[in-house]
Amino acid sequence: MEKKEFSTYEEAVAWITGLVTFGIRPGLERMKWMMERLDHPERRLKFIHVAGTNGKGSTCAILSEVLHRAGYDVGTFTSPYLYKFTNRIQYNGDDIPEDDLLRLTNHIKPLYDELAATELGSPTSFEICTVLAILYYATVTYPDYVVLETGLGGRLDSTNIVAPVVSIITNIGHDHMDVLGDTVEAIAGEKAGIIKGGVPVVSAVEQPEAIAVLERVCKEKRTSLYLLGRQFSYVPVATGWDEQAFDFSGPFRKIPGLEIALNGEHQFKNAAVAVMALEVLRQYYALIVDDVVLLEALKGVSWPGRLEFVGEHPRILLDGAHNPEGAATLTAALRAIRPAEGGKVRLMTAMMANKDHTGYLREVLPQVDSLIVTQADFRNTLEAERLAEVVRRVQGEMGLSFELAVEPDWRAALAQLQQQTGSDDLAVVSGTLYMISDVRCALLGHATSEKGW
Repeated sequence: MEKKEFSTYEEAVAWITGLVTFGIRPGLERMKWMMERLDHPERRLKFIHVAGTNGKGSTCAILSEVLHRAGYDVGTFTSPYLYKFTNRIQYNGDDIPEDDLLRLTNHIKPLYDELAATELGSPTSFEICTVLAILYYATVTYPDYVVLETGLGGRLDSTNIVAPVVSIITNIGHDHMDVLGDTVEAIAGEKAGIIKGGVPVVSAVEQPEAIAVLERVCKEKRTSLYLLGRQFSYVPVATGWDEQAFDFSGPFRKIPGLEIALNGEHQFKNAAVAVMALEVLRQYYALIVDDVVLLEALKGVSWPGRLEFVGEHPRILLDGAHNPEGAATLTAALRAIRPAEGGKVRLMTAMMANKDHTGYLREVLPQVDSLIVTQADFRNTLEAERLAEVVRRVQGEMGLSFELAVEPDWRAALAQLQQQTGSDDLAVVSGTLYMISDVRCALLGHATSEKGW
């Protein structure tokens, strides 16, 4: 008996998210099949394709804010989502409406069933999400640009079905090594898979071996590489909390006095990459962004859950650092805002099972005076006691001294963190965004988070 259509938004989302059980299945064959059957909606759109280990979300947020304030209609596809499934597919800053998501999901479902019966097998949850986003933009909203974030890697990521006007690779770090490879060169090769013939590339990659990979691929594809530190650069002129500013210098012009609302010195790189991408579009695609608009947009960008203070009594710093590079960024921020003498840094953390726990902990533990280990209310979370075992081992190896508590229930852990944080202390919640999402909802009084990939 043929299954009837989904009747509610909740049913549609439950089906899509339930496909996660099929896991990660890199490859573009299923995406090509679906795009062909849908008459290639991806060919009707102009994409800015963003890959990288860290900083993708911030870079996408900056690009979307600037383009929208400049008068362009902008689609933004990102992951994971903090609150609601619709967060990942936005148009001019607004989530895809539930009725549009329901209607488009019902349109896709028969294709899914047909494809699942072939030798290619069932599409994954992320593939369906990507198709959903492309259909929404190509058949409902018709944006001038779509800022498209990769899900995992690049070369075989489902978003790599598109032909962008500019490609961005924010950086290369150690994450998803179980899928992308265990060397910088291997990971760089996967990220460089988004590079297309003749499409300019903007990147802040730093490791010489990763740069060599990008240079080789760009040469093969006969395209230009705009690399931070070579073709463009930035100079910080203010580095205070909530008051960062930098001067930008690129191959086409210099732009002084750019202020950014996002915290952390790493955001200079993300902002410089975004500005360079906009300069490329300005130079080669006649993009019009007035400098006054650029200045105002950069000051107005927000990206929840990344070096963000929320709540009161105490205020708690939230940061979704979940790999060694992200932890290093958090550590730099903690050094900059460490409490005055006598104040303590009190950290609460949870991690997913497939992350580099040791690398993360070695970066952040030297900064903390007390640690509460908990676990996310999400599949594939690392059990709190198992994470605590890693903490104890790293603590011993590094000769560190701090208080350690284990509380599997993140709600109880948060209450404990709030209770023990004095007026001179700094409370921090870091680790997987799946926990950050729940904690942020609890602190801001929002409804329970749907959170997910």
